[in-house]
Amino acid sequence: MSSRPVFAPRHGAIASPGRRLFLKAAGATALAGAIGATPYSGSTAHAADGATSDVIVIGAGYAGGTAARELAAQGLKVTVLEARDRIGGRIWTDTFAGQRIELGGGWLSPDHELVAHEMQRYGLTNVGDVVPVQSVMPSSNGFQAMSPAEANAHLGTLFEQFHEGSQEYFARPHDPLYRADLLQQIDQLSFTDRIAQLSMSELDKEWLAGYFTAYTGNENSRRAMTSMAQWWALGGWSMEGWEKQTAYKPAGGMTELLQKMLATSGIALKLSSPVAAVTSASDGVQVKLVSGQVYKAGAVVVATPVNTWKTIQFSPALPSAHTAATTEGVGVSLSTKIWMQLSGSVEAVYAQGTENSALPLMIPQQELSGGGRLMVGFAGSSLNVADKAAVQAAVRTYIPGATLVSYRAQQWGADRYARGGWGLRRPTQLLRQLPALHQPHGRMVFAGADIASGWNGAFIEGAVETGMRAAQQVAALV
Repeated sequence: MSSRPVFAPRHGAIASPGRRLFLKAAGATALAGAIGATPYSGSTAHAADGATSDVIVIGAGYAGGTAARELAAQGLKVTVLEARDRIGGRIWTDTFAGQRIELGGGWLSPDHELVAHEMQRYGLTNVGDVVPVQSVMPSSNGFQAMSPAEANAHLGTLFEQFHEGSQEYFARPHDPLYRADLLQQIDQLSFTDRIAQLSMSELDKEWLAGYFTAYTGNENSRRAMTSMAQWWALGGWSMEGWEKQTAYKPAGGMTELLQKMLATSGIALKLSSPVAAVTSASDGVQVKLVSGQVYKAGAVVVATPVNTWKTIQFSPALPSAHTAATTEGVGVSLSTKIWMQLSGSVEAVYAQGTENSALPLMIPQQELSGGGRLMVGFAGSSLNVADKAAVQAAVRTYIPGATLVSYRAQQWGADRYARGGWGLRRPTQLLRQLPALHQPHGRMVFAGADIASGWNGAFIEGAVETGMRAAQQVAALV
């Protein structure tokens, strides 16, 4: 793209340093004021039960929304079937403590070129995240307070060691199999395996293990380090690029862009329509809902999380790569995001725990006009999120004396239409399952961030990528 009116420049100064650790404060802006969640405002009335369409899209997340928009723009009649009573899937803009919050994915990067183009198309803008004034990190005797700059610099050196060699084995990070020959050994490694290979102090290893556990859902030993190594490569193999990956939030919330996509003429959206079965024949497809209603079309886009494929009866049965992916799982099982309202004067504290912490990651969010501050965190396996006292104790590990007023936890692993949070591949899944997961199966094609070539798993950029690919594949079928 020749210009970036929505995001900061790709190179040079970073407008906001991201949520992981915070080195630069220039240009960062906190979301402020009581802003309500914006409901879907498109039409749903013209999605008649049993209707025949050119294309059926299963799932109204960003992958499904992109595919539907692209196909409708070609003049095709598209029916989108969404199991939930809302759009977004694992993106969920809502409200808490009078503020707009994101219960699912919530950040963007200036390196997300497809999303930047979409934001520009609809005239949408972004804001920066809150900048911490203090970082609390593991020490040899509990935890230590540090300046964000100091913590960021040290973590950067650890990341460079962890990802050493990625400039070769992910030389073209948008094409992860470009050097498949170099990945044969690397793709077998879990986060735990890779940390064990490194020559560094036990405390440094604890920093890495604690950092990663918030992403792996306490499965450092069962998630592939190549997933994060690819993200590192996509950010330019540097800590600065890593920080940019979560530098921004859409000013109107994460679902605002999706609402624009689904408002395209020619799209019929059916909410509260979970799918039970998909049958593909030479002349078209049938999609049967749990309710028994049947929809027909020339092709279908399956744009649900990989972990949910096993809940749908496919005929003919899914290919071996798809079956293995959904059986093993890609979405992180323990992916519980917690929004917390703290009272009083609370500084913007970023906190990172250890692999065994109840709350391995806590990120400061906006101050509240009536006093207090919002924080967002990710639960560890030992935290009972139904117990307010336990959540408060976890916060006090980093901020002694903090008072928890209220909180809201979203357990994506227990969500029946997600069965896990962000995608993070398991060892050997990259080489075993790509590019097979991208291939059509009869008149079925597949989309979703979990199977993206580039920004896979945790980014709507990957969902948009796969939605566009699915639309191209469908256009050859109908």
